[in-house]
Amino acid sequence: MRKRTSLGKGARIAFAFAGLFGLITIFSSSSHREAPLISNDPLADNTDLYAFRSPTNSNKIVIIANYIPGQLPQGGPNYYSFGDNIRYEIHIDNDINTDGDDFIYRFTFDQENQDPTTFFNIRLGKQNLKTTYKLERFHTGEGWKTIVNNGIVPPPNIGPRSISSPVGLNTADYNTLINNSIKTATTGERVFCGTADDPFYVDLGGIFDLGDAPRTTGSRSQDGLKCLNVSSIAMEIDISTLQKDHKSANRAASILDPNYVIGVWASASRRKITVLNDNASDDYKTDVYKYDHDNGDWRGDDNNGKGDWTGVSYSGPWVQVSRLGMPLTNEAVVPIGKKDLWNSITPYQDLAYLKTFGKYFYQPELALYMDNTFFGAAVPALTPLRIQRNSLGSFGFGNDQQGLFPLKGNAALNGTALANNAFGNLLLKKNSPRSVDLWPIFHTGVPNLRPYQLATGKAGNPLAAGKPFINNFLPNGGDMLRLNMAVPATPRNDPNFSSEGLVQAAVLGLTNPTFNSSASLQFIPNMDGFPNGRRLEDDVTLIELQAVSGVVLAAIGLWYDDFDGTNPVTPNLLNVLTYRTGINSNDTAFKPAFPFVQAPWPGTHNCDCSDDNQTNSAKTNIPVTSNMRSIAPPSSDMGMATPEVFLSTSPNPSTASNTVRYRVETPGQLRIVVYDTQGRLVTELVNKKHEAGTYSVEWDTRKLTSGSYVITALKDGNKKQAIQLIKN
Repeated sequence: MRKRTSLGKGARIAFAFAGLFGLITIFSSSSHREAPLISNDPLADNTDLYAFRSPTNSNKIVIIANYIPGQLPQGGPNYYSFGDNIRYEIHIDNDINTDGDDFIYRFTFDQENQDPTTFFNIRLGKQNLKTTYKLERFHTGEGWKTIVNNGIVPPPNIGPRSISSPVGLNTADYNTLINNSIKTATTGERVFCGTADDPFYVDLGGIFDLGDAPRTTGSRSQDGLKCLNVSSIAMEIDISTLQKDHKSANRAASILDPNYVIGVWASASRRKITVLNDNASDDYKTDVYKYDHDNGDWRGDDNNGKGDWTGVSYSGPWVQVSRLGMPLTNEAVVPIGKKDLWNSITPYQDLAYLKTFGKYFYQPELALYMDNTFFGAAVPALTPLRIQRNSLGSFGFGNDQQGLFPLKGNAALNGTALANNAFGNLLLKKNSPRSVDLWPIFHTGVPNLRPYQLATGKAGNPLAAGKPFINNFLPNGGDMLRLNMAVPATPRNDPNFSSEGLVQAAVLGLTNPTFNSSASLQFIPNMDGFPNGRRLEDDVTLIELQAVSGVVLAAIGLWYDDFDGTNPVTPNLLNVLTYRTGINSNDTAFKPAFPFVQAPWPGTHNCDCSDDNQTNSAKTNIPVTSNMRSIAPPSSDMGMATPEVFLSTSPNPSTASNTVRYRVETPGQLRIVVYDTQGRLVTELVNKKHEAGTYSVEWDTRKLTSGSYVITALKDGNKKQAIQLIKN
């Protein structure tokens, strides 16, 4: 059981107040090969962690921990598999008053070579290596107990002859293997362990090419994880199991009940000592080695009677070598010289290392590339994303500015979390402009308390009470994925379902008349999205880029610099909301039921590396719809007005033709033009008077050279919105 670094009650609460769904200060893929040491040990490498309320059973929470990044489906003859000398663990904290983890689910795997006479992985019903697992559960007050014995891991999805033919496993299909491997633990959890399509999606090549996402150098954005697999551990668990008082979902006081918050993180550990032995001649101490003809390898009896030496021996205590809570922390926030250190400590030690890691959150490197005072002009892909340097005419959040620190001690803060007699000494830190919105989300979550509520109902005062929006407050001081289990799941067929998670929920809460006419608590679609947990569909790369550029600050009323005191839905805000990275959906559909991750790509699949913005599922031919949602018209005087012009374009990226759709709120002369990244006029699409309404214009993009373009709308001579188009 892990020991936490304790926080005093006031300090625990203080950290949590520091950001409205404060999100993440980085961009990139999730934690694939994120640190030097773990990149050389892929079997123990956490890639992603997901936690979400089940969309098919409101009483369940689904947790998925993925390992072993970048698995080629054509992995023969030695296909990827969980390591048999590794502890894979999922950790859950549900009670701030107990030390360390309240639950630990520990998976250990074992492999058997069923037919050592062949080089094939599957032949005549036998597998090499057949993998099984044992699942143990720790729970505070109960200790450890085994809840699954001899769990089944499906073999690799080698191809139809290996899986379905009489010379292979003679199974109906691979999905049958998946369904047959789902186990129910003695304590009620449903469990799946096996290979799956990597559910994460990102243009790795563009991102690491100095932030070129979407690509501006002429090449096409490509999903760096397309047609690659991972090894998944998926669990479906009753909410009443994980809730600290074992209450069911229907007993929650509200959809933001603070007693239903959990923190989740995953890890992998190895024995401290690894010894490579000489198969032919080693006579190490009292061990006796011989060739094992039955098993087809060199084995030895290490005097425990098990004959378990296989060329590598392990001993000593277990050492954590990888961990993952919030996605991207170690990969793109922590600098390369400290990544291995981050992987070695637990979330309960994070506060003790605050001086080591805190500065990378208070003044994030990525913010330098969204600020023309620094290097914003050098990263053209991020042009739509700009930091507020003069929000409300007074507050700047650039890395050389003070954020809200100038308010420290001001009487206007009385009664808020920022007052000196509350938590101002922690949240208003000198020379730490993002201490108020970015760092604390990793370590405490966010409570449903002012000023960290939506600007709806605040009447222009960001310090006032607003519309309740999030409460995933668990102030244990550690980097975890936090989820309020009381928040309902957004149905996947809801027209408002969006991969933009809480960012889209904020848009709806600020602009949609269904939600912005009242400051009362309502369920807004996508309140169950990242970073309130993380759904498989959530585009964390996009959400985090938007957060670094200040969309969180805008959501609570600290508007962008071009706010003129009237309509806060400004061109700058629209640029952020309509920004796309170039890859914004997975390469295939997700399963509609547990384990939700899709079957792994087969070894016989020929993956087309072209993406076309992932508009079609290569495996199912199911269209993947855009997650861009239009902003509804204004409603009452409590709501936020919509822009005079709202643009969208599809497809994006474009190959041959493109349709620009736009809505005009009030009559006027409208001009829509296209510029290249050098500011040169490419074409004029529209130039005429419009009545209020919705319009579209189609244009031929075949003559455009590959690269990035800006579509700009001007109404009555004034710029109203600009969106980016990628030409492949």
